[in-house]
Amino acid sequence: MLTNPVLISVVVMVGLSLFKLNVLLALIVAAIVGGLVSGMPLIETLETLIGGMGGNAETALNYILLGALAAAIHQTGAAKIVTQRLSRSIRGTGRTLIFIIAFISMFSQNLIPVHIAFIPILIPPLISVFNKLKIDRRAVATALTFGLKSAYITIPVGYGLIFHNIIRDEMAQSGMDVSDISIWQILWIPGLAMLVGLLIAVLITYRKPREYDEHSGNKFGYKDRDESEEEVKLNRTHIFALIGAISALVVQLAVGSLVLGAIVGLAIMVVGGAIKWTNLDGMVKDGIGMMGFIAFVMLVASGYGDVIRATGGVETLVGSVTGIIGDNQLLAATGMIVLGLFITMGIGTSFGTVPIIAAIYVPLALELGFSPAATILLIGSAAALGDAGSPASDSTLGPTAGLNVDGQHDHIWDTCVATFTHFDIPIIIFGIIGAVIL
Repeated sequence: MLTNPVLISVVVMVGLSLFKLNVLLALIVAAIVGGLVSGMPLIETLETLIGGMGGNAETALNYILLGALAAAIHQTGAAKIVTQRLSRSIRGTGRTLIFIIAFISMFSQNLIPVHIAFIPILIPPLISVFNKLKIDRRAVATALTFGLKSAYITIPVGYGLIFHNIIRDEMAQSGMDVSDISIWQILWIPGLAMLVGLLIAVLITYRKPREYDEHSGNKFGYKDRDESEEEVKLNRTHIFALIGAISALVVQLAVGSLVLGAIVGLAIMVVGGAIKWTNLDGMVKDGIGMMGFIAFVMLVASGYGDVIRATGGVETLVGSVTGIIGDNQLLAATGMIVLGLFITMGIGTSFGTVPIIAAIYVPLALELGFSPAATILLIGSAAALGDAGSPASDSTLGPTAGLNVDGQHDHIWDTCVATFTHFDIPIIIFGIIGAVIL
């Protein structure tokens, strides 16, 4: 088992990622290592890798167009006016404020899909409010990560539609057709786990007041909103930008196509004058700049999955695992979830992890008698683990960028440790129990 090409390849990939090698390069190197260890010639390994990249072509296009839509919304200032209004209207206790932030964060994945771009707009102006209310910023970090993750895990719109389609397509590639199952009807389980984690973080773990130095705001060039920016007034441009964003959401829900939704949204913005026809080229370039790297990671991850399957090591690994654990599904589910944690923490992206773990999980699930629904839960839960506590994840880097504007919020201890303990641990528990029951 220790000489299994799949196992060696995964160890190489995670190891290189943990040593800060670019994820894209780590995937390519790991694919080559896996192919060579299995006896595949180098050229054949590379051809398999490149040939398999087309499996996520639609996903890559989704990312680019969603990035273009987000860039358009951002450029018109519509996102800014929304966040400014919210930051002024937010009232109540510290806990109420934290839950409102979590709710707003969820919109960034579905309703107005700007991902983490809203954080530097919304959070810095609220830093002084956090300090006055003596809010522990670790609670705010968990609220932001909750919104960034739970929305795409459970809601099949925007980034959620991409995530669910990847799970469906990669499971089909590995021999399990789940086209007749609504992915979101299964993934509410890890979403519920995250909600439990958020409640524990806000109401128990970080409920005590925490003091911050209110005079260190200029350490990183940060200034309070009242000093650094003027209030943005709602105008015709903002109205058509918001109409375009909502229209994109409606089309996604009605047709199930993120590509068509993004095109309709952009078209409405152009017709309404929110963005100029001559600026569309720049929008697409900005979309590539915002989401291009993730799109390429998805392409290479798909090719990596093909190499993994071509090595023949999956069957051997499945045989070895089943020989050790027998038909104990509880033990098997635990092992699969932990393996997913091991992989996703190294890569730092749940989207890029799905093609890799699906190639391993589906044959193993079929051998151990897991139902398609249980397999969806295992894959979705294992993939989601990487976005919660990994230092390389957008879902942890984004909150830190907003909360550390005055140099008083540590990325590892205040964001990654907080999100890992409150989200990854509940997801693991709910995922294992749910898989056995389903």
